[in-house]
Amino acid sequence: MSLYDLRTEAQALPTSWRSRILGRVGATNLKVLRMDVHSVAEEVHVYDEGLLVIDGRLELSVQEKKISVAPGQLYIAKAGIPHTVETGSFGTLVIIDLPDSGFSGASPTDIALCQERT
Repeated sequence: MSLYDLRTEAQALPTSWRSRILGRVGATNLKVLRMDVHSVAEEVHVYDEGLLVIDGRLELSVQEKKISVAPGQLYIAKAGIPHTVETGSFGTLVIIDLPDSGFSGASPTDIALCQERT
């Protein structure tokens, strides 16, 4: 088991917007990066991608909609949906790649528990 100070890890990276894998849980990559005010070209993934802001702010454009992600907030960029980082982002970001999960926002166990309670 390892302990990471996410801000320190991000600040130690030689380049902003270049992530470093801190670890893996199954097929899921846990990555950290340092954001800066520059935009990043549109990208799309074949898997869901979790974007967790530790500090600062992440400015996104998704399907012509502006989304601002604050510290402590998590945005899930859905597979197959293009997203762009807009100018003005800054701080520390954790990226959670979910390549084999087929993540839909709730696990089958979560869904079953909710159904039992209703």
